[in-house]
Amino acid sequence: MEDLLRAEEELKGILSSFDTVGVAFSGGVDSSLLLAVAIDSLGRERVIALTAVSELVPNRDRLGANEIAALLGVRHLSVRFPILENALVAANTTDRCYHCKRAIFTALLEEAKRQGVGALVHGATIDDANDFRPGQKAADELGVRAPLREAGLGKAEIRALARARGLPNWDQPSMACLASRLPYGTPLTTEALRRVERAEEFLRERFGLGQVRVRDHMPVARIECEEADIPRLLEAGPRAEVERALRDLGWRYTALDLRGFRTGSMNEALR
Repeated sequence: MEDLLRAEEELKGILSSFDTVGVAFSGGVDSSLLLAVAIDSLGRERVIALTAVSELVPNRDRLGANEIAALLGVRHLSVRFPILENALVAANTTDRCYHCKRAIFTALLEEAKRQGVGALVHGATIDDANDFRPGQKAADELGVRAPLREAGLGKAEIRALARARGLPNWDQPSMACLASRLPYGTPLTTEALRRVERAEEFLRERFGLGQVRVRDHMPVARIECEEADIPRLLEAGPRAEVERALRDLGWRYTALDLRGFRTGSMNEALR
């Protein structure tokens, strides 16, 4: 616990070095803790939450960001832009995340400047170094800092600090943009992204799944869920219901990944 408190103090020190700061705010636990500590360190009047809204953001994530920002009582702006008009993003090559993050952070930096805010930070953590994250390069090039990572905080520590603060999303499953559901090289379309979003919402609402991804290998849908949930989906009734629902959404075949959910599974093909 001592190490945890020391890391939080270091985080406060980093954030206190800014005169004003904009937090790139997705509504997930990482950016929520970052936003809460920024408010503690600088005061609400010197902090703004900036949420990027595009075709890649599930509606439930956008609503969640609104709720957390309202709870923290901070000024919150949604910055909307049609990311699929960016051909480098829509092509969905292996460096998609770089081009996407560069576009997003550029837009957020411009909005921060319009609001009189001098710096932008985002919620990258030390755990992100364990996966393929070309978007971090874009952040570094644009001078967008990652105070959680600089303070040496990983997901487990962030959840513990968020829980201690009473943030309601402290145990929220990891979030990821909808583009992560399609294999690299498969162009991103609004139709495919909405199809994935509807499939995941169905699985959450019907079966109470916490962590779930529907990877779109059209004509195959590959479901990833927690290992503990796999036996339930393999039962005859749920299996038939899931297959029928996903077929109605456009897939011809449905597969359940027996390895279960894992972050960045599409990146496995790159190794």
